[in-house]
Amino acid sequence: MRGNSSDYRDIFLNDRPMMDARAPVEFAKGAFPGVLNLPLMNDVERQKVGTCYKQNGQDAAIAQGQQLVSGAVKDARVAAWRAFAQANPEGYLYCFRGGLRSQITQQWLKEAGIDYPRVLGGYKAMRSFLLETTQQAVTECAFVIVGGMTGTGKTEVISQLSNSLDLEGHANHRGSSFGKRATVQPGQIDFENRLAIDILKQRAAGTQQFVLEDESRLVGICSLPLELYKGMQDYPLVWLEDSFEGRVERILSDYVTHLCAEFISVHGAENGVLLFAERLLQSLGNIQKRLGGERYQRLLASMQAALAEQQRSGQVDLHRGWIEGLLREYYDPMYDFQRENKRPRIEFAGEQAAVVAYLKERQAKR
Repeated sequence: MRGNSSDYRDIFLNDRPMMDARAPVEFAKGAFPGVLNLPLMNDVERQKVGTCYKQNGQDAAIAQGQQLVSGAVKDARVAAWRAFAQANPEGYLYCFRGGLRSQITQQWLKEAGIDYPRVLGGYKAMRSFLLETTQQAVTECAFVIVGGMTGTGKTEVISQLSNSLDLEGHANHRGSSFGKRATVQPGQIDFENRLAIDILKQRAAGTQQFVLEDESRLVGICSLPLELYKGMQDYPLVWLEDSFEGRVERILSDYVTHLCAEFISVHGAENGVLLFAERLLQSLGNIQKRLGGERYQRLLASMQAALAEQQRSGQVDLHRGWIEGLLREYYDPMYDFQRENKRPRIEFAGEQAAVVAYLKERQAKR
């Protein structure tokens, strides 16, 4: 039998399968990628046992828990644990602190004929390990930021580098007011866990210098770790450039063609097109106050006409109208101001191929 483990580094580096014995409400607040929630107690049972513990102590709480999870209920849960353990012989089970719930789960599994190890310290210890992983990287590693006007393809640059951290990918959001995807974002804790595991694996592979896309503190609803965001205000900057026409085409592709296809893939052809249109209009509405009344109404009319034509014929050409207006009148002035403020930090500027080559060379020198 493999023993219980507190080697969190091994667990995350090797993507060890894990079974989370916490209640569903705890799991929903934060978990690790790929983990399966097979709770000892459901939310109602956990609440009853918790109340009993406060009123009558541990022994009474354990007794009530065993009464609530007994008979056919217990048999069904043990069967699910057995199936997981048999399918994942290299895995582990855990609860919140690696205490009573995981011990009971482990004991019931043993009684069913399976010795299965648990993670010592449980979810809390593994979460702390991942938070420390990110903090250590900010302290010990070098970082460089890829900046640029909207639509220059910063994410494309990130995707071509082996030492990049795709913040938008981990947050499932493109980072702008129009950045929502067809699928939901992860919760804050899940986002932080994904990012930390990425950092851990890259550092284990020898990465000492990371490349990040320039972001605000929030990527949609996901907040960047504070220590990382503070560092991003001072890290050296590489500025990505592209023609106005190239940027319009990239935004048309990403935020219209591909996003519409995402919605269709998730929701079906008819509903997908309608929900895509609703999302685009909502995104414009989110910046209505910053655009001002007249400009918002003009861009809204252009967007509505483009959506109507897209729904009628499938053509997306009219979308260039509102995209061009939004870039010239809203995003570009804002980014021009930001670039001027960041000018002392810019160590290189160029189009995509040159920026990728520069960043790869920069990494090779470390």
